[in-house]
Amino acid sequence: MNQLQTGEFYGQTNQTIHLDGITLTDTEYTLDRVDWHYHENAYFTFILQGNVIEGNKKEVYNCSAGSLLFHNWQDPHYNIKPEGYTRGFQIELKNTWFDTLDFNIDQLQGSMKIANVDIKFLLYKIFKETKIEDDITALSIQTLLLQSLSEMFRKSHLDFGKNPAWVQNIKEILFYGFSENLSLEYLSKTLDIHPVHLSRDFSKYFNCNLGDYVRKLKIEKSYSLLSDNQLSLTEIAYGCGFSDQSHFNRCFKSVSGMSPKNFRKIIAG
Repeated sequence: MNQLQTGEFYGQTNQTIHLDGITLTDTEYTLDRVDWHYHENAYFTFILQGNVIEGNKKEVYNCSAGSLLFHNWQDPHYNIKPEGYTRGFQIELKNTWFDTLDFNIDQLQGSMKIANVDIKFLLYKIFKETKIEDDITALSIQTLLLQSLSEMFRKSHLDFGKNPAWVQNIKEILFYGFSENLSLEYLSKTLDIHPVHLSRDFSKYFNCNLGDYVRKLKIEKSYSLLSDNQLSLTEIAYGCGFSDQSHFNRCFKSVSGMSPKNFRKIIAG
């Protein structure tokens, strides 16, 4: 089984940035299939455009634009690329990088698909920094990466069983219905929770209020759609549940710090 070294990925790598213990790559997937292999370092893979299927010893992930995976080091997996253009952003972390941090990387075993929207937003910001490349880029990337890992450990699967059942249930309801006009009354009845209790405790598990979380889900959906240049900004706005493009622009900028149009330019490279 092949072991890939630091900065090495199958396909065409368009950009590589080396920082202290961190390597970032922007890679196009050019092979229809990559057989079982593993990597020297733990790393994130963020799908920017297209689709890829990734399998490991336990699961198979169907990844579209906006999907985020984390692999611990030496975790074997394979890749299948459906027809079309696919591009990914990788962040590799040397084991020595963790030595000075209060993180036990062994707690994050194997491979996992990360659904946490806050972590995804942080990864998009890291990607944006790789396209700026000024004298603040390294500091900003390191800070954002530490925020991402802190959130991963805070919300890791090790603590999943401690959450009440309604937390997972509302995640699923909001994930599939965020573009609908969901009311607090509907959610409380569906979850069999008093609306006051739901409003009060939601932020404890999601780190924001219910309204802000729904906005995040809408913006996350727009990130993946913005990689499709065939869609207009108005189509994306309506497809993500916004009342109009102006509302979409305001919400997008408040989350990402830039307009949807500028974000699309960065993704296009």
